[in-house]
Amino acid sequence: MSEHYDPETYSQEWNYLQTGTIIDQYMIERELAHGGFSSVYLARQLKDQVQVAIKEYLPRKLAHRTWNNVVTPHNEENRKLFMRGRALFFEEAKVLADLKHPNIVDVINFFQANDTVYMVMTYDYGLTLDKILKKKLVKIDETFIRTVFTHLLAGVALIHQKNLLHLDIKPANILIRTGFDPLLLDFGAIEQYPIPKKFKRTKVLTKGFSPIEQYSNTIQLGPWSDIYAIGATMRACVEAKPPIPAPERNQQDKLTPAVKALKNKLPRYLLEAIDWAMAVHPAERPNSVQQLMDVLNPTNH
Repeated sequence: MSEHYDPETYSQEWNYLQTGTIIDQYMIERELAHGGFSSVYLARQLKDQVQVAIKEYLPRKLAHRTWNNVVTPHNEENRKLFMRGRALFFEEAKVLADLKHPNIVDVINFFQANDTVYMVMTYDYGLTLDKILKKKLVKIDETFIRTVFTHLLAGVALIHQKNLLHLDIKPANILIRTGFDPLLLDFGAIEQYPIPKKFKRTKVLTKGFSPIEQYSNTIQLGPWSDIYAIGATMRACVEAKPPIPAPERNQQDKLTPAVKALKNKLPRYLLEAIDWAMAVHPAERPNSVQQLMDVLNPTNH
């Protein structure tokens, strides 16, 4: 078969593994979500019929699925990038399999098949925070903010203890389960901390949630970088929109402090916590998750 890839030749539905497809010890039920680099499926373990979520590495700009489900680069130029991305995806799976916390997505297996890699996770019922905010499904009040973010921060604390940074915390990556119990998803941007000096990092940026240092090659990343994203996510819960992006704030900060803009929506101590976490300059933020947790701790109020 020719190496040349013609998008018209391949059916759109071949982008996804079809219902009933068996890979390794799992049977695919349906697609749950997809992004630029991967697809997530609902599947069942063949041995006990337990439902799981399976994430497949498939960067659509670099590769496609052939008729026999093999994932192959579009051309030789894309091969190197595809292989590097595949290796990073596998590393992400290995790191996550070692991170066991009730508020972090639980990776229970990872394997290679179809010339790509797969990550198997426990399947949790819930809705991502961005959907909850968009559809206004929950009243965003003191109880919601404190419950969600106290649990979320406990999970992030473990990540930081392992000398890792998430670097992509945002409403779309937080699943809210029954009882406002959050689950942090998508560790595709995860980095070691401190980052080795000569290491050229891949930038994963989300407007409104990524701090200024993620746009820079010179400002050091650290726990304070995830803290900014958490503060921005807290603010987005109340305003139901992303805050002004960090580069714009760095040039001229037109973001009205939460203590002023949202004074009728939440108690002052929570608004002060949001403003502290969202300071443009890293040195002005909490430098550990514990510092932010102390402010959210109800025993202090």
